This record gives sequence, structure tokens and C-alpha cells, in this order.
Amino acid sequence: MNAISLSARPGLDRPQPVPGVASGQWGQAVALIVVAVVLVRWASAPTALVVGILCALLIGHPFAHWNQRITKWLLQVCVVVLGFGMNLPVVLRLGLNGALFAAATIGATLIVGRWLGARFGLGPKTGMLISAGTAICGGSAIAAVSAVISASEVEIAVSMGTVFLLNAVALYAFPFVGHLLQLSQGQFGLWSGVAIHDISSVVSAGLSYGPDALQTAVAVKLSRTLWIIPLTLGLSLGFGTQSPARVNATDAPRTRKFQAAIPWFIGLFLLASLLRSYVPAIAELAPAFSNLARHGMSLVLFLIGTSLSLRSLRVVGWRTVVTGSALWMFISVVSLVAIRVLNLSA
Repeated sequence: MNAISLSARPGLDRPQPVPGVASGQWGQAVALIVVAVVLVRWASAPTALVVGILCALLIGHPFAHWNQRITKWLLQVCVVVLGFGMNLPVVLRLGLNGALFAAATIGATLIVGRWLGARFGLGPKTGMLISAGTAICGGSAIAAVSAVISASEVEIAVSMGTVFLLNAVALYAFPFVGHLLQLSQGQFGLWSGVAIHDISSVVSAGLSYGPDALQTAVAVKLSRTLWIIPLTLGLSLGFGTQSPARVNATDAPRTRKFQAAIPWFIGLFLLASLLRSYVPAIAELAPAFSNLARHGMSLVLFLIGTSLSLRSLRVVGWRTVVTGSALWMFISVVSLVAIRVLNLSA
């Protein structure tokens, strides 16, 4: 009797939809997967980015709420895999040799960014997020700093959107300018590691310029990424002196956010590089690891492109774009002039 009554209930004999996935979204998902597989196999990273943007604007992304998390972890995995193709002594030498240059450019960018933010009427938190993202490492720096200064979702979205747009431009502009000025691979790697925001675009630009440029660019960018730690600690101390009661009330959550924002994958990158440098069997596989990382970066850039939407473009106001662009032009031109005039190379 119970079995008959259950089977008679309407809807129980029909396939039930997967929770959170509307009808028609599976078709979009299959289309995106097919495009991604084709791009990863045959397309360059810049092409993958453009195709991802077109997919976002034309067919949308059915799983947009998962995209950011997947992209973040995939990017970090690709960076670690890159470590298996890089020589650790070279990485450490580049980081140590460029420490003074990194400190000078980071400090100058933060100072100019603060001035530009005030000049164009940005809020102090938005100005700080854009300055940190431009000076150090784009989205990673924005995430870390936002956790310390308690930035709002709108401020984070605006800053991230600005960095994303400029990263897309850098992916094409930097190799073009590098070839135009006949920069050596070492010079180009140093320049792109300093002036391009995110590690994803740094890797892609280096890949398109040459293997030595890639190794230099990644080493320089990762060494700059470590500057997140002193910057966020300094901001945390400065922020704490303004409102002791508020800081004490939220100290544990802020500490957890700060710990989550520290780029621990850099340690895994160094470990991978250590194994590649001193384990012959892994050293022999270095070309295969580099090829795997290259394909992975194409997928990362495609997923980043699919995260763009008309709504995200509307959120980024013209004042933020102008401020971010002016600050980016400052660090790009100043670092390029220094590399050319002082004949700096990595």
C-alpha cells in the first residue's frame, strides 16, 4: 500500500534536477568544457583569455559561483608545477639581487597611488587596494590587504575589476613593447615581473617572450609576492592604533583572514624548485613539467576570461580605472627606464 501511494505521487517518477543547476545550464557547461579542451591543447594563453571573455559575454557561465575558487587553486597548482622546471639557486639569486629594486619600486608605487587616489576622489581603502595590487601582485595583494583594512565587497570588486582589465591589456602590450625596444629576455622578465599585476599574466607574457624571460619573470614576481607579509603586518599595526576596541573585538577573525591570504603556495614552489635542482630524475622531467604548466595557464586564463560580465564592467567606475591606469603607467615607465638606463638585468 505504501509503495503504491508513493509511486502515485506526482513528480517522483521523473528525473530530478541537480540542486543549484537550472535546466539549460548543462548545455552551457558542455560548450565551455569543449572550448576549454580545444584551447588548452592548441591555443596560446592570450588567445584563451580573449575566448573566455567572448564566452562570458555571449553564452555566460553556468557555474560562476565556483569559478573564482577553481581558478585560484588551479593557478597556484600551475605555479608549483612551474617550480619543477626552475633552478632554485637561480630563483634565490634573482630574488636577492632584486630586493633593493623591489623595495624602491613598491614604496614609490604605494606613495604615488595614495596621491592619485586622493586626486581622483577615491576612498582611502579603494586607493590602498589598487596601490597594493599594482605594487606587489594584483589580486593576491588585494585579498590580503582587504582582510586587514576591512574593505567592503564593493571596494574589493572595484579594485579587482580594475586589475583584471589592466592585466588583460598587459598580456598583449608588454611582449609588443619588449620586441619593439629589443629588450633581452632577462630585461623583459625583470620588467614584466615588476610591472604586470598578477602572476597569471606574468607567466603568460614570459611564455610568449622566451624560456629565460619566463624563468626571470616568475622568480621576480614571486619574490615581490613575499612583500605582502610586511605590508599587511604594517597596515595591521597602523590600523590597530586607530581603533583599539574594534580591533580587539575582531582580532581572531582578522587573524584567520590574514593567514588565509598569505600565499603559502610560494613555499611549495620553492620546494619543487629544490627537488628539480638536486634530484636528477626530476630534472630530466623539467621540460614536461614546463609544458604541463603552459597548458594549465591557458586554462587559467580562459577561466579568468569567463568570469568577466557586463555587470562587473559596470561596477568599475571611470575614476577607479583612471587611477589604476595612471598608477600602472607610472610603475611600468619608471621600471622600464631604470632597466634601460641602468642596464639592469636579471
